[in-house]
Amino acid sequence: QLQLVESGGGLVQPGGSLRLSCEASGFRLGYYAIGWFRQAPGKEREGVACISGSDSSTYYLDSVKGRFTISRDKAKNTVTLQMVSLKPEDTGVYYCAAEHLALSCRNYKYYEYGNWGQGTQVTVSS
Repeated sequence: QLQLVESGGGLVQPGGSLRLSCEASGFRLGYYAIGWFRQAPGKEREGVACISGSDSSTYYLDSVKGRFTISRDKAKNTVTLQMVSLKPEDTGVYYCAAEHLALSCRNYKYYEYGNWGQGTQVTVSS
């Protein structure tokens, strides 16, 4: 059974850092595109970062470029999202998702991913 479990969320002050982890079981992450998505109350789910399964190319939402880094550890079967210089607008529930994608992950929206974790809350507030 394919399963994704996120961890690492929490409450942090503006300017702070968090490291989110997405651990997979039942399949090997290295062969899948992995996306991190977030959803704030009343807003549509948006893609924050992704890493392609084919060539490990990465993509970032413009508003997080230079602050967030996505990486994959094949040995640990884990994908992490390192977040620094956090802002209040980064607040939301963060989800990781996995899918076999034919093209670079930058070309796909959240509804094209079929395997999701349960989410982890990130709150940036003073």
